[in-house]
Amino acid sequence: MPLTLTDVDRFEAARPRLEAIAYRMLGSSGEAEDLVQETYLRWQAADVERIEVPEAWLTKVLTNLCLNQLTSARARRETYVGQWLPEPLLEGDPMLGPADTAEQRESVSYAVLTLMERLSPNERAVYVLKEAFAYGHREIAEILDISEAASQQTFSRARKHIAQGKARAEIDEAAAKRIVEEFLAAATSGQTEPLVKLLTSDAIAVGDGGGHVPAKATPFEGAVAVAKFLRGLFKPADVKRRMLGGTASVYASTANGSPALVVVVDGKVYGVMCLEQTDEGIVAVRSQVNPEKLGRATEVWASADRGEPLVDALF
Repeated sequence: MPLTLTDVDRFEAARPRLEAIAYRMLGSSGEAEDLVQETYLRWQAADVERIEVPEAWLTKVLTNLCLNQLTSARARRETYVGQWLPEPLLEGDPMLGPADTAEQRESVSYAVLTLMERLSPNERAVYVLKEAFAYGHREIAEILDISEAASQQTFSRARKHIAQGKARAEIDEAAAKRIVEEFLAAATSGQTEPLVKLLTSDAIAVGDGGGHVPAKATPFEGAVAVAKFLRGLFKPADVKRRMLGGTASVYASTANGSPALVVVVDGKVYGVMCLEQTDEGIVAVRSQVNPEKLGRATEVWASADRGEPLVDALF
């Protein structure tokens, strides 16, 4: 039976929430959009009049699609070139989803999305549904076809894994811009000492080029090693201009709620560098430069109020 306009509208009203759930579980906007569209096709094929609680039905279908995707993604990670990092979402992207509570903001942070790679698919699903969308354990149990006790235990395990990472500081927009400005000034100073002062002693730097852009296969570890890497990275050079295909402008922004440098070349986002800030300093610098993971960032950037670059024509 064809969907009525009311049925279509009901799904479209749910789409933003479904996309936000899928993104948190998968770390990819493209995969999130694809699975939400697949959910729509299943909604279209269902006997909608018999579905008592559409929101629960849609969430169950989407979650199970995400679980299947995560299972196959684990196999793909084994052949991924270099370090795998989630796709960053820039400030204002609706796929970031709810941000009313500290738990919701934390659940979509770049640090937590990276840590969630340690979780099993079921742990990721329970963590996202409970922490970010406030589903009760009874609802989660019905979605995943597990017992309520199993949902509680799974959530407890997931939180312990996530808590192993250092707690990032809550950063407002003004503070994020200040952190990025201080970081960029130190990175372009030509010296390591200013950077070392901003970093924690056990800081790391990770880059995801996906085999398309040069990036070290293993993280840089320790404040001095990270500072030396960043000093070289931000040193102007003709080879970088040729690699970028033009001159780069650097902007201060936020990605997934964290301070971020956005590198733009001819209107296209070339890289997003996320700074994980704790009370002790910057504990991680995660750079996404895989062009396959920056298409949405470029789309959002094109319609954003970008302001003036911190540095124009850096390279």
